[in-house]
Amino acid sequence: MLAATVRVAGDLDVAEECAQEAYVDAMTAWTRSGVPERPGAWLTTTARRRAVDRLRREVALRRKLPLLVEPVEADASGSPSGSDTDGDEAVPDDRLRLLFTCCHPALDPAARVALTLRLVCGVATPDVARAFLVPEPTMAARITRAKKKITQARIPYRTPTAAELPERLDSVLAAVHLLFSTGHTAPTGERLVRDDLCERALDLARTLVQLLPVERETRGLLGLLLLTHARRAARLDPQGRLVLLEHQDRQQWDHVMIVEGLRWTVESLQAPRPGRFALQAAIAGAHAVAPTFAATDWARVVHLYDLLLAVEPSPVVELNRAAALAFAEGPAAALGIVERLAGDARLRSYPYVHAVRADLLRRLGRGGEASAAYRAALDLTANGAERDFLRRRISDLDPGTATRAPNR
Repeated sequence: MLAATVRVAGDLDVAEECAQEAYVDAMTAWTRSGVPERPGAWLTTTARRRAVDRLRREVALRRKLPLLVEPVEADASGSPSGSDTDGDEAVPDDRLRLLFTCCHPALDPAARVALTLRLVCGVATPDVARAFLVPEPTMAARITRAKKKITQARIPYRTPTAAELPERLDSVLAAVHLLFSTGHTAPTGERLVRDDLCERALDLARTLVQLLPVERETRGLLGLLLLTHARRAARLDPQGRLVLLEHQDRQQWDHVMIVEGLRWTVESLQAPRPGRFALQAAIAGAHAVAPTFAATDWARVVHLYDLLLAVEPSPVVELNRAAALAFAEGPAAALGIVERLAGDARLRSYPYVHAVRADLLRRLGRGGEASAAYRAALDLTANGAERDFLRRRISDLDPGTATRAPNR
């Protein structure tokens, strides 16, 4: 709805306001006459009409501007008629236009991805801030500046030409990946997984493969998402508690999805120099084909992380490599790396660096230090399922102390 409305409004803030007003209109109209046959089309049409009304008021006030757009008519069922938003088929196109607009090269790279998560993917600003490891006010200001830059620079709302795609594609793929990650492990709330965000990311990844069939990285991203999402049924036990990869029942994995993910991954790795998503997909594939956790080819996983670090040098990738190294060569081999990363300012609010350190210390028999590290991770964790897991680990190490852990 937002993606369709912004092409009429020409302004992201106005489009957001019109979309909100459409929801208010629906609360009144649908209570009176019932939910229409196609509620999405009804909402989109109403939001676009409100945008048109705003433009008309501006024309009436200033008299110097031409009427920019014509109103969108709707039939009795609430479906748009005679418009390019008719039916669900237009939704991916509108969404991709907005996605590529948010990833315009005139914007700061971090702002592109953040704006896409907020507007195209519907991720709340606090969760976007957590994904970027920055305070919420910082992220809110970053998103506001990006929206103003789009308006001031008159960046058009359209799918870029083939020549314009390369400089935007990496940000688009990063946004879709972060959307999936936000759904795969929700930053806040009691649920571990937000299936709606995961499915939205998968849908966007599939659409990008169709739109850009020669781009290997789009296939790598789709392969990565499929291989990761295939494990979703095994990530919680019957009591709703988090189950780590090491203890998951692999019979519960979606093996049809794994086969599809492996196919896209293999195709993405055929590039002369595989990109970061192809390499991440290869890592996920190494886990997917292992019959058991113990039988995982950890040496290969570490090697793939070495390749990934060359493409995407980041402390998070280095932390993941250290976790794999601990299974390949033992926890002592990885502890020094993780200790150094724990002091990295970029990971100051990243709970997983403390959780990995705690696990290494636990495996080395250093229970008191492990318990303290688990508490540090708990203090930074806002997901209910993960908090419960950390409390149980603390209780196992130091019975009776879990209840004294910091609360959020």
